[in-house]
Amino acid sequence: MKKHETKLRVRYGETDQMGVVYHGNYAQYLEVARVEWLRSIDISYKKMEADGVMLPVVNLNINFKKPAFYDEVIIIKTKLRKKPGLKITIDQEIYNNEDVLLTISEITLVFVSMQTKRPILCPDELLKKLGF
Repeated sequence: MKKHETKLRVRYGETDQMGVVYHGNYAQYLEVARVEWLRSIDISYKKMEADGVMLPVVNLNINFKKPAFYDEVIIIKTKLRKKPGLKITIDQEIYNNEDVLLTISEITLVFVSMQTKRPILCPDELLKKLGF
């Protein structure tokens, strides 16, 4: 399955008074990495939306193992779990620069027609770029 790595540096405003990343910011880190994963296979959310396809999140599970800290570089590893149908499920792990596992996450998104607001099958272009 297609894999991708995204590196980000933790900014001061993303942390609490102890310099630890606030838990709510992890969802944003994961989203940035998913968008970059798609971009790495020449797919953009913007183009999918222009083509009438939305990808709302229907499930997000994050298992926090260790904290990330201010000014630390984090590496988000993104991997497709299985061939997409109506849904796409992605596994993501966040590591620090010392290769210590910080979080494990699973996210499921549904392909939805912007016109009908109903679920649709994964676009053929995305399947092709994913190698299916």
